[in-house]
Amino acid sequence: MTLRIGCIADDFTGGTDVAAAFRRAGLRTALVFGAPDDTTTLPADCDAAVVALKSRSTPADEAVADSLTAQRWLWSKGAAQVYFKYCSTFDSTPQGNIGPVTDALLDAAGGAVTVHCPASPPNGRTVYQGHLFVHDQLLSDSPLRHHPLNPMTDSALVRLLSAQTRHRVGLVDWATVRRGVAAVREAITAHQQAGVRHVVADALTDDDLAVLGAAALELPVVAGAAGLGEGLGHAYPATGPAPAEPTPSQGRAAVLAGSCSARTLEQIAQFYAAGLPSLHLDVLAAASGRDVTGEALAWYDAQDAELPVLIYASASPEELAAVQAQLGVTEAAAQVEELLGTLASHLVERGVRRLLVAGGETSGAVTTALGVRAVLVGEEADPGVPWTYATTKNRDLALMLKSGNFGAPDLFTRALMETK
Repeated sequence: MTLRIGCIADDFTGGTDVAAAFRRAGLRTALVFGAPDDTTTLPADCDAAVVALKSRSTPADEAVADSLTAQRWLWSKGAAQVYFKYCSTFDSTPQGNIGPVTDALLDAAGGAVTVHCPASPPNGRTVYQGHLFVHDQLLSDSPLRHHPLNPMTDSALVRLLSAQTRHRVGLVDWATVRRGVAAVREAITAHQQAGVRHVVADALTDDDLAVLGAAALELPVVAGAAGLGEGLGHAYPATGPAPAEPTPSQGRAAVLAGSCSARTLEQIAQFYAAGLPSLHLDVLAAASGRDVTGEALAWYDAQDAELPVLIYASASPEELAAVQAQLGVTEAAAQVEELLGTLASHLVERGVRRLLVAGGETSGAVTTALGVRAVLVGEEADPGVPWTYATTKNRDLALMLKSGNFGAPDLFTRALMETK
């Protein structure tokens, strides 16, 4: 089957999120980790393929190069439209990478205009008058402004995107979106004729995103969060029932958490409160040369094999600041990724078959360490948090890759205990 739509995501959990959205829209979806090459294969009969990169916080030229590689590969698989998926908090810097990557994808596709919308209503992200809200707060006033790498102190999307591109940026407001698909298409055309290349669109509901998806269906490049991806997916004609999918594996279960988001910290606290085995990794000790990995594995070997375990490097904002003050932001992040990626390999070797990973950078480190290149996307445990299925050298593996801010507080316990 030829792909109907291809997607490039700027981090691994973002890729999981949008892949789940395509699946909800009725598309059989594969998720590919890292820039693909000629040896990268897809599961059979896929309607959509998502290439998950680690390009959100890399230098802009690297993000552009990796994204163009992914675009060419998706084209080679038959994808006529490419969706660039970024975070629903639009986190980036004035230098990028949202603007530079979108411009490069448009240039390669010969596209004149595109639509942007980071709204994700089920997760409380909406766009009104071009401003990004988290529930009832502007992003810049919300707890989500404290991104460890890209703090978001502005909520005005037109202004944010204008700083990242030499092209003009415009807005399709909510009143226009509510008038329907034809009105949005007319507005996009008018912007294009006026020399606008990037059109930010308001959206308050999933219905608004469905309108935007239908209006953008013929554009070669579209950009936004998972919500607009689902809107696009619903705009594609149905092809019939999807083949049966696997279910989460039997076997030992573990959580590896590196995210320091407020929601992940809640999930860790709930897991601990449930009386389940939990171990916090000492990142500073690891950086000083102590064998923190060996200590963690010895602890794991001593636990009850019938219970899921949690191993985490997540920390409160104050604790994170203290670690970053000693190691530097980049080295602290690298230390966490190295620890959790190495632990993932050892845990799978020890028989873990259900692995939940919290955090985008952590998910990238884990899938890379496991050598997982492509997975089939299955059922969601919470919105934007699906199980995925891969085959490794240590047998089949069920992976759940969770964006830091996603999932209910009881996700860790519920996802792993229910599939025991």
